[in-house]
Amino acid sequence: MPTSTSPSPSPSAFGQRACDRLMTLRGFSDHPDNLTRLFLSPSHRQAAEAVSRMMAEAGCDTVEIDALGTVVGRYHGNSAEAPALLIGSHIDTVKDAGSYDGTLGVVAGIGVVEALKQAGRRLPFTVEILAFGDEENVRFPSNLSSSRALAGTFDPATLDGIDEDGISFRKALLDFGGKPEAIGSIARDASKVLGYLEIHIEQGPVLQHETLPVGIVTAINGASRRRVTVTGQAGHAGTVPMALRQDALAAASAMVLAVEALGAKAPLTVATVGRLSVSPNAVNVIPGGVQFTLDMRGPDDAERIAMVEAIEAECRAIAARRTVALEIAPFYDAPACPCSPALQEALAEAVARHQIRPLHLPSGAGHDAMAMAALCPIGMLFVRCTDGISHNPSEFASRNDIDQAIRILLDAVEHLALAHGA
Repeated sequence: MPTSTSPSPSPSAFGQRACDRLMTLRGFSDHPDNLTRLFLSPSHRQAAEAVSRMMAEAGCDTVEIDALGTVVGRYHGNSAEAPALLIGSHIDTVKDAGSYDGTLGVVAGIGVVEALKQAGRRLPFTVEILAFGDEENVRFPSNLSSSRALAGTFDPATLDGIDEDGISFRKALLDFGGKPEAIGSIARDASKVLGYLEIHIEQGPVLQHETLPVGIVTAINGASRRRVTVTGQAGHAGTVPMALRQDALAAASAMVLAVEALGAKAPLTVATVGRLSVSPNAVNVIPGGVQFTLDMRGPDDAERIAMVEAIEAECRAIAARRTVALEIAPFYDAPACPCSPALQEALAEAVARHQIRPLHLPSGAGHDAMAMAALCPIGMLFVRCTDGISHNPSEFASRNDIDQAIRILLDAVEHLALAHGA
């Protein structure tokens, strides 16, 4: 097995540099009391400019902010015709966010380029770092627009979306300094791209449970969402006998428990009732109506669809037994996005070379890698986060785990270079 040709930085050097960069980026927020950095906001522009400086200081040969706000840093390969290996994630956040979601993947890529530059090493491909901006889907009714543009699947209708303040996507992009008319030029030629790698905190508890710092992602889960309406008969809580009731909440409660049971039937599927509203919602009235949401996910589409069908069938059976009306309205369905077997293998071999047990696991959350899969093979490496907490100020990944993750990423990149004739 070949070994890395770059010198090994001092212990925790990667982790310390990455954490320093993460803390710098944490300082750019739309809100004075928490980390909220929404897509195309002033703080997003500040963060993009800071990332640009980081990329240049690390050794990127060129750095630009593209027409849709993505920061692109290129470390050229050993020939002008060299294809590109893309490494990236996002720098926008949810409201009241943590410091690691997305940004970790960006600073990890910067760390890889910094190590290559310090070693004076050029690869048979360009290493390109990408800092996307529209991953969290918080500000506009858009989804992964930055990475979709690069993959060539951007929908121009996205520009007409409006945020909660009545500002259009198009105007916000212009205010940011972007160029709506040039978005089409962002799309890459697939023949010139080798693949896309993304480091991301797990946002779940599996790695912590397994006492492992990293894991190799097999697929990003497919997802199905439904709005469910249960209609019974409201009545006086003191005068309607129990046997004669059409209690919408009691029926919905049985459905929620069925969702939990059926979601757990297969090892890797999950099902969640995340929102529930009761009408008329009064202490002395039998509930006449309930609305709730269903979120059902899994890495295998056939398995997920079977779960969805089982949950819907059981909800209908419960409604019939309890003589309530039921309406199930689909509003989102997305297929699973498998990671490249070759990139999974490259990451797993790098993990093993660092004396860590390779663990393969699916991603329950969506990522920019989903959009990038339309362009090229994708690979993802998860990093352990404390208690699986994410989208929360308590979100945390240790310096040592981050250090190991970046070393593994560099190792994988260098072995990919060896496979390409470096």
